Amino acid sequence: MPNTKTVNVPHLGGTDAAYQMPHEYDSSKPTLVLVNSFTTSSELYQSQYANKELTDAMNLISIELLGHGQTRTKSEEFTYWDTAIMNLQVLEKLGMSGEGKKVFVLGTSQGGWITVRMALLAPDKVGTPNSVSRRSAYEVSNQITGIIPLGTSLDYESERTRKLGCWNGPELLKPSIQEWTTNDTTSSFQPNEDYCNFLIDIGFGKNCPKETRDFWIKEIQANYQGDDGRRRARMAAINLAERDGLHGRLFDVKCPVMWLHGTDDAVYSVANAEEEIKLFTNSPDTQLRVVEGGQHFLSFSHPKDVDGALLEFVGKYGK
Repeated sequence: MPNTKTVNVPHLGGTDAAYQMPHEYDSSKPTLVLVNSFTTSSELYQSQYANKELTDAMNLISIELLGHGQTRTKSEEFTYWDTAIMNLQVLEKLGMSGEGKKVFVLGTSQGGWITVRMALLAPDKVGTPNSVSRRSAYEVSNQITGIIPLGTSLDYESERTRKLGCWNGPELLKPSIQEWTTNDTTSSFQPNEDYCNFLIDIGFGKNCPKETRDFWIKEIQANYQGDDGRRRARMAAINLAERDGLHGRLFDVKCPVMWLHGTDDAVYSVANAEEEIKLFTNSPDTQLRVVEGGQHFLSFSHPKDVDGALLEFVGKYGK
């Protein structure tokens, strides 16, 4: 059984959002939201849940995206903006956001652009009390203090990114999207091992431990079963291949940004990260930390580097 609980929030006509927390919420600590990568689940952050130094310093909550893990919604159509809104509603429903509470968001790959969307939708309070009072109650109650993108790109899947060494997402995802698009009943559906191994190779690395590969084949196939599983996997893939870019909006991000990127990332390149970190022109603090040998799923391949950076960043801005 999954290690998650669910909470119902109103977005999209009603959504049961699945989340995982290694410990009970402590209002005296800052909170770090963890957003998982494409067709994985909250289990991606097992290393972080097990790090006592990390959990002593902050609350950890991993919220599974729409189309992922055990999260379920009435709508078959959704985007990354919908997940960002859902995440903010989860925090509010659980009493983890609001006045005086510090909330950070870390996201791997597709989770990286969720961090930006959450920061745009719920910026931290800035300016005078009068300027704050003019903002919506929704924004004020869901302040994002800082974001930590991991192994991501904030562009759409553009030719610019491919020239900088990033993958061709639309081309690579096209066969899966076509296979998963049908009016036929698919009660026996589950992603095949070729798909699972493709995701594992680009995310965890081709030479990842056998137990890691075996776990994630089982996890992915268990999360996407039958007609419902096929539809959720299809929409998740469409979102990834056809998402909107964020370059024009990065000017509006006013919280600190710490971007971590591995040199062995098979999906998005360090060269792309070096260009995009410069677009956060209104952030008070932008950092790009390059991790030698780091894979696309950086919190898995290099947890000590990621966790150490988190303790520093959240420790600095979470007081």
